[in-house]
Amino acid sequence: MAGVLRAERVWVETFTGLRLEQFERLLKAVRDRGGNGTLRGRPWCPPLAKRVLLVAVYYRTNLTMRQLGPLFGISSSTVCRVIQRLGPLIALEPSRATTDAADRLWIVDGTLVPVRDRKVGSSSRNYRFSANVQVIVDADTRLVIAAARPVPGTTADAHAWRNSGLAQHCEGVTVLGDGAYINTSLIVPHRKRPRRELLPGEEDDNAAHRKVRARVEHVIGRMKNYKILRDCRQRGDGLHHAVQAVAHMHNLALAS
Repeated sequence: MAGVLRAERVWVETFTGLRLEQFERLLKAVRDRGGNGTLRGRPWCPPLAKRVLLVAVYYRTNLTMRQLGPLFGISSSTVCRVIQRLGPLIALEPSRATTDAADRLWIVDGTLVPVRDRKVGSSSRNYRFSANVQVIVDADTRLVIAAARPVPGTTADAHAWRNSGLAQHCEGVTVLGDGAYINTSLIVPHRKRPRRELLPGEEDDNAAHRKVRARVEHVIGRMKNYKILRDCRQRGDGLHHAVQAVAHMHNLALAS
């Protein structure tokens, strides 16, 4: 069975959202992480570049295994094995605060990702079974710094942040959050109190806070151009691997 899609410029740029040079950087990262395995036993029929393209196309288009098989000239079961094998290797490596941490400004926000696995998601305020994913973004570069493991969509953002382990990546860095992150040591907007209106200076602070914090919303919106984050059919850690891979590809597309 002859496949249609190959790791060539026209297919890479059309189906992955990456330029060929950016895709080659992604391919190198997967190869360095052991994407070719031990090179013992029966080798994979598709070359590594084609397998990485398959995973990127899957995350970008959210096509089913049966739809991807004919496009790459392999069986649907092989498509499944390739995604399970290479998905974790495309993951983003979280960044940590550096020596100039005091000059950095990061933003955190949670987003709901619809998911089919009832053990990962829960019925949420978007009227679907969803998972809450916490994402940290650099306010200057718009790059994703880290993303937490998904939690049920009914989990409050503050609770999800405390249990995410992301705080260890933010030591010494100023981090902004919205009003849902009260009492989390993040910078949040001023709140109105009963019988007390906001002061003029506080209103200006909230306006500036909203203007900067909107950048994380824009990044999450761009990440959701990868349709796997609009309706994830993967089970278990599949959503976690998808979020990490999408964050990695988003950073490659933005920084290159």
